[in-house]
Amino acid sequence: MLTLHRAAVLLADPAAPPIDDGAVLVDGGLVASVGPYRPVAGAREREWDGLLVPGLCNPYGQWLLERAYHPDPREELGSEPLSGEALAEALARVPGVADREWRSGSARRGLQRMLAYGTTAVAGPFELPVVRTAVARSGLVALPGEGAVGGLDPLVAGGLKETVHRPLTVGGRADFAVFGVSSVAELEAAGAGCCLATVLGGRLLYRRR
Repeated sequence: MLTLHRAAVLLADPAAPPIDDGAVLVDGGLVASVGPYRPVAGAREREWDGLLVPGLCNPYGQWLLERAYHPDPREELGSEPLSGEALAEALARVPGVADREWRSGSARRGLQRMLAYGTTAVAGPFELPVVRTAVARSGLVALPGEGAVGGLDPLVAGGLKETVHRPLTVGGRADFAVFGVSSVAELEAAGAGCCLATVLGGRLLYRRR
């Protein structure tokens, strides 16, 4: 199925100029065309009032998924990853829970929350089998990494140019995100938490409610 994602501003490559009223045509899981908006017969259209950019890479994947804990909403512990004493206190509330059980659920929730920051690739290395399985099933691209410590917002590590996983190119994977801003400067100032939608392999996996 063809899907045409129309955005107020399109930046297919951080090294190239942005395109006002741009669009990305997706065919299955791949990019079919990139450029100024033009209607495409038979394509489903999605309109985004924001900046569409290639998906981001979170360099803190190993720490977020193997060292931190992402609470279940039912636990009423907030949505930020827990570590250290906060993690020990959280696990003390559920005595008897197996290490594999909490790590598997935490990793799945962590990956889902990464999508809310425009993340489509995540850096390891991933040593735990349950985490490797969760990453593989999520569809996010697993990349080598150094195990750096950090949070869910990948833009904290640097500017957009350094954080983008790879530019959007015809024939490449349709991995991109839309943010509620109109320029790169606004995005870098606001952070990736202003994400409106994340598309991974052509699938809309996150949309802000």
